[in-house]
Amino acid sequence: MNRKKSKRNFLVSICLMLAIFTVLSACGSNSKTAEPSNAEVAGDKKEEQVSIKYYNWDNADTEEGTKAMLKEFEGLNPNIKVEHVVLVPGNSVEMLKKLDFLISSGEAVDVVNVPSAGAVVERAARSAWAPLDEFYQAENIVPEDEYYVNPKVDNKYYGMQMTAGYQFVLLNKDALDEVGLPVPTYGWTWDDFREYSKKLTKGEGVDKRYGSYFHTWELYMNAPAQTVMKDPFRYDDGTTILSDPTYKYFFQLRKDMEAIDKSTKPYSDVLAAKLNYRSEFFSGDAAMILSGSFMIPDPGNLEQYPHDFKTAFAPVPLPPKEALPKDYGDGKYFVGGGQLAMGATSKNKEASFKLMRFMSTEDSQSRTEFSGSKKSDQNTLLDRLIGTNTDKYDVESLKNTLFGSDIKYLDSSEIVTISTSDLTKIINDGFSKFMLGKDSIDDVQKWMVDEATKVIDEKESK
Repeated sequence: MNRKKSKRNFLVSICLMLAIFTVLSACGSNSKTAEPSNAEVAGDKKEEQVSIKYYNWDNADTEEGTKAMLKEFEGLNPNIKVEHVVLVPGNSVEMLKKLDFLISSGEAVDVVNVPSAGAVVERAARSAWAPLDEFYQAENIVPEDEYYVNPKVDNKYYGMQMTAGYQFVLLNKDALDEVGLPVPTYGWTWDDFREYSKKLTKGEGVDKRYGSYFHTWELYMNAPAQTVMKDPFRYDDGTTILSDPTYKYFFQLRKDMEAIDKSTKPYSDVLAAKLNYRSEFFSGDAAMILSGSFMIPDPGNLEQYPHDFKTAFAPVPLPPKEALPKDYGDGKYFVGGGQLAMGATSKNKEASFKLMRFMSTEDSQSRTEFSGSKKSDQNTLLDRLIGTNTDKYDVESLKNTLFGSDIKYLDSSEIVTISTSDLTKIINDGFSKFMLGKDSIDDVQKWMVDEATKVIDEKESK
């Protein structure tokens, strides 16, 4: 009996030991599998994959570069898929109209390339964008240390500078040599530009080469306001700059160059024919054109713009003494450039911010414009933008124009203008009144000032 009891106790002990061993093994097993395997991690990442949209107004020249940059970004961020949406090819004004429609319709907008800081601020005031402050703070980023221009509303950041836009004059170097004119340097004036235009004009009819070409943008309606003033719409005191002496001077200059000198293509013809500014220059129909750094790759792009002359570059002419702006920056130049903004309706803001930082700072081989980042290597990018067809460039004049010792750039304006669309329309309408009608410059300028003052009084906070 005792032997049976002893045997039974032994069996019970064995069972208990087995049970304890099983529990410990299970615990050990659970502890070991608490850290996921590589396969499981990959599976989790797959589940977290997000898609965002990147909106801009690319044309055929810039679209491939954008696609390549987006592909680079996706390679570095395999869990983020980016859809490239070209709203209106090559037309930033119409692109903004279409964008406003999308926003008002409630579409989830992620990242938008906006053509100017003013366009960012205007829409930020309408709550179209998400503020970037929390994202900057999370990465210990001080925007002023990173970018030249940082659009803000109510002390919150809404724009991230994607590109730095430098303006200059492109000149047909062969045409200059033909008439014995040197490449202009810093300090030449718009009066000098007019004289150059007259001397570079030759021929008649369809074979005529105009000395210069002005496109339809407001840049060409008052170039000094757009190039040597901090804000193209308002003075530092908040009032309209449409009363500035540069308006009277430049409007009259444009009309005299067309009607008296006949050295630049008439504004009416430019509107009617819907001319392309690149084609006008590279076809040889115009010997000079005011433009910007986005055109640096073009002289070397012989496939897109076949031509056989060399392109020289000059700084933007300065206003003559009798037409200096009220808020003149002592000959310093405005820095423009595209901005990136994040839609307030974006459902993937972290991914959107990642894309914005990449597009604004990455020294990509696909970049076709200068980065808005202060830390970018400008000369390396310039060499890359010029490419292999260096014989089509007067490289020395280009480098002196952008980064010469005389060239200085303005600080960003502290004025926040939210009614840029309304004020731009007034400038366009006033210019058309003067160029296409019989109104005097004094009457036109008074009308512009009155209209702009109404807009500012109604919409702008002082």
